[in-house]
Amino acid sequence: MSGREFSKIKESLASWSDIRQLLRGGEQGQLVPVVIPKDRRGFAWMTLVFLAVYCAGMAVVTDLKALPALAAVLLLVIAAVLMWRKAIIEIEEGTTGVRSRWGAITGTLPPGRHYLWLPWDRVDAVVDTSTEIPYTAPIVACPTAENVPLKSIEFFLKFRIVDPVAFVRTIGAGNFDLVLASAVQDAIRQRSRRVHTEHAYDLRGSDVGDMQEALNRQLGRYGVRVTGSNIPDVQLPDQYQQHLATREKVAKELSAYEREWELTRKRRIDTLLMEIERSKKTRDARVVEVKAAYNKARKDVARMLEEQETEAQRVRWEIEARGRAELTAAENEAKALRRLAESYRDNRAVLQYELARRRLDVGAKLAESAPQPLVVRTQQGSGDSSALSTLLLAQLLPRLSGQPSPNGSAPSAQR
Repeated sequence: MSGREFSKIKESLASWSDIRQLLRGGEQGQLVPVVIPKDRRGFAWMTLVFLAVYCAGMAVVTDLKALPALAAVLLLVIAAVLMWRKAIIEIEEGTTGVRSRWGAITGTLPPGRHYLWLPWDRVDAVVDTSTEIPYTAPIVACPTAENVPLKSIEFFLKFRIVDPVAFVRTIGAGNFDLVLASAVQDAIRQRSRRVHTEHAYDLRGSDVGDMQEALNRQLGRYGVRVTGSNIPDVQLPDQYQQHLATREKVAKELSAYEREWELTRKRRIDTLLMEIERSKKTRDARVVEVKAAYNKARKDVARMLEEQETEAQRVRWEIEARGRAELTAAENEAKALRRLAESYRDNRAVLQYELARRRLDVGAKLAESAPQPLVVRTQQGSGDSSALSTLLLAQLLPRLSGQPSPNGSAPSAQR
């Protein structure tokens, strides 16, 4: 810690090409939040304008008009391009340019490309307004509440420039370094005065919100805001460190004895608790056994009663089922007899109808197969049959009786 020094803040004068490197990396280990750019604009374009005017005058006076006029136009074009190139101002992202006119600050330029055509318009400074700049301040010989000077207290903070115009116009980077170092020392010494020496190590990582608020109140008028702070390290004097080491040793031995006694007491308490738990478990087991026997007896009685009720219910159901079965059988038998009588009655009418129908069928068949009478008429007045009638009768009789005729063909009745 003795080799650590305050962080240094400064402003630098550099060309536009070196601004980014200085703002991001600093210069020779020092922080550079503000860079004053070198004005690269000159009056060379005015010289070209004067030459163009001279060439134009030569074109008017002399007889050679084309060549001087062309030279004048070319010089004017070159002067315009040179003026345009020199008027371009590029502000890096995360930075802000402070614009002035005739030396008076008129406003700011945001990041991007801008054009400053007038020679009296310029950028006085480029300020880093987005980066949280770290600042380390090791304070030596800070007295405590007992007036014991601490070896050192390291204070770390981060700040950001929120108002570049106020920062550049009011204080500047060089003066701000002195003001910030003084404010930090004053805040650290006030804090150490409120701390007892034996509790000095408690400052490490402690809450420093009040210190941050006090610094913001002091630095707010400069356009700076502290965004974070803490105390990373505290060192006591060597003699007090030895005394503290002895106290820590005694405290550790006392703590070890207290832990040992606590372990012994806890072990005895655990043993007694285990015995109590074991007794409780034995008692609970016996209670469970008694409850189980009681529940078993109740279950046996309930089961016996249930079996008796079931048996009585079964007998009652059997009697009822037997009575219902006999009643149903009697009803079914009566229904069967009634249906049998109805069927006998219906079958008698059907049989009579079938008998009558069969009689008709038999009569029809007999009528069909009965011999048909044949009447042969002969001449009237003649008592004897003629030969022709006899021949016809001889042919028809076999046909009527179903026998073939003597000549093998069925005779046809002729009249």
